[in-house]
Amino acid sequence: MKTFLLLLLLSSFSTLAEDYFLNFKGKPTQGGLIIAQTNPTAVVKIDGKKTNLTDDGYFIFGFGRFAEKPIKLVIEFEKNQYQAIIPVTTRQFPTEVIDGLPANKVTPPAGVYAQIKADNVKVAKARAFMDLRKDFLQQFIWPANGRVSGVYGSRRILNGKPKRPHYGMDIANTVGSSVVAPASGIVRLAETGMYYTGGTIIIDHGYGLTTTFMHMSKLNVEAGSRVEQGEKIGEIGMTGRATGPHLDWRVNLGKTRLDP
Repeated sequence: MKTFLLLLLLSSFSTLAEDYFLNFKGKPTQGGLIIAQTNPTAVVKIDGKKTNLTDDGYFIFGFGRFAEKPIKLVIEFEKNQYQAIIPVTTRQFPTEVIDGLPANKVTPPAGVYAQIKADNVKVAKARAFMDLRKDFLQQFIWPANGRVSGVYGSRRILNGKPKRPHYGMDIANTVGSSVVAPASGIVRLAETGMYYTGGTIIIDHGYGLTTTFMHMSKLNVEAGSRVEQGEKIGEIGMTGRATGPHLDWRVNLGKTRLDP
């Protein structure tokens, strides 16, 4: 078996060797999502773990908020092995100071630990599906109109206390403003009253890619239903931990939190 090694640095690139090909789209940066395509019959491993390909050879991977190490792709095709090393570009993230939150939403009392744990289990289950649908290939649209009031990756100080980074895009608008599906998919979670996130929806777009919508005042969908791109799924609110009406929009690839 012959082995070919490539060091890939660009945000949009392709390689070609005889009948073998490898195309990439996306930015290899912290929070970035990469959509790649290779020969449909190839075997692809990402950092040693075999990944799923669509019937036309697409696969996806991403870089988390704290990613620093390059990703190694190993692709086996027709008795040859191709290796691609993809470095990640680090980013400088801002600090957001948010005051005026209810004290019990910053440091929750012991009496709500059980609810928080149950909420986390529901979210993890919703993001754990590996449905081999190709909705993730659509050109995603914004789920709501409004002002960007919070960004992915920012370090957060809540009521004077340093907390975990923010993993979503906050879109501020009035209560009742429409929220639509950014791409088609299956609703995996539709819950009201979650402790931190209030009204929450998670949509599965296939191959482990999900989008999450938080703090909603109204949900128009149920778990298990299919939604089409642009379909109204609910309305902006300020439920859960929020100081004003907004949508917290998040993107996950499995457990990896990406930048919307």
